[in-house]
Amino acid sequence: MAFVHGEQQAVPSDEDMVGAFALLYHHAFSYIKTMALKCAVELGIPDAIHGRGGAATLAEIANDAGVHESRLPDLRCLMKLLTTSGIFRATAADGGEVASYGLTVASSLVVGPRSLSNMVRFDSGPVSLTPFFDMPTWLRTAPAPEPETPKSLFELTHGRSRWDPANDDNDTMNVAAFAESQLLIEAVLGGHRDVFHGLTSLVDVGGGQGSFAKAIAAAFPGIKCTIMDLPHVVDDAPVAGGDVQFVAGDMFESIPTADAVLLKYVLHCWDDNNCAKILKHCKDAIPARDAGGKVVITEMVLGSGPHRDTKVAETEEMHSLFLTCISGVGREEHEWKKIFRDAGFNDYKITPVMGPISVIEVYP
Repeated sequence: MAFVHGEQQAVPSDEDMVGAFALLYHHAFSYIKTMALKCAVELGIPDAIHGRGGAATLAEIANDAGVHESRLPDLRCLMKLLTTSGIFRATAADGGEVASYGLTVASSLVVGPRSLSNMVRFDSGPVSLTPFFDMPTWLRTAPAPEPETPKSLFELTHGRSRWDPANDDNDTMNVAAFAESQLLIEAVLGGHRDVFHGLTSLVDVGGGQGSFAKAIAAAFPGIKCTIMDLPHVVDDAPVAGGDVQFVAGDMFESIPTADAVLLKYVLHCWDDNNCAKILKHCKDAIPARDAGGKVVITEMVLGSGPHRDTKVAETEEMHSLFLTCISGVGREEHEWKKIFRDAGFNDYKITPVMGPISVIEVYP
């Protein structure tokens, strides 16, 4: 037995120590998995495998990705890590050597027209990563009222907000957001169309270029869709037509009336009080529940997704910590419930649609 601060504590077994060292090293070296995935995406390795019918040898990958022949051992090491971590799969030859590499469901998400490759580049790029080096300083710094005080960890590091046009990765961020949005649209309209049944009008608040609203209007010709965003966003928006229109506005002031209000990835950017303010304006814009009124929210609900395991839980918490970098908030169901109640809503329904992302229908 060992004594820690006067308390008797069992000495860890050899097996426990092996597991503890492995866990500690895994955390310390986890950034290497991130950089390995980013490297594979930038080399075009998933596309190379896809282009060869779903399986490729190491030499074929090297040739298609432009890897120098002297770097084959390094490429093999890269592929071994990404295979072990589930990004690729390996087929062994008779002697046990790897004969070829193939795509998994995960790596298939970074090839083709729906590719999330820019999401990988954005999330693992220096603009996103460097603020976390300043996290100890941020956590030790008390908020101050002065205007020059950084409002987020991101601002502490970069001297500007995440949404500032001067950020080097804004183009990558926009393309990544669009690709992820397309996957969400397909997931919602593919398996959860009942969310929009019975509606005759909908306002997509903060809808940007209007991709979600346009997809809803195409899938449900009877729904008139309005995309509301800030004036400078609407000014740059493409020309709408048919049952789709753009309207400039501010969700903190008012929202156009409709059967339903859509908030896609909006509320995680705001604290609880501001979320309640936004939702109160949503409530003012929709009819009573028996007349079809509701707010449709797409957000991550921590702890609510299906097929939940340690990897899913860890992913949710990593995303939640990432949001803190821009003063965003990841929330569990009870935290969402409190916001809905504070905004004057009576009921809600959560439906997981894509991993940890859910559709939340909130009723007055």
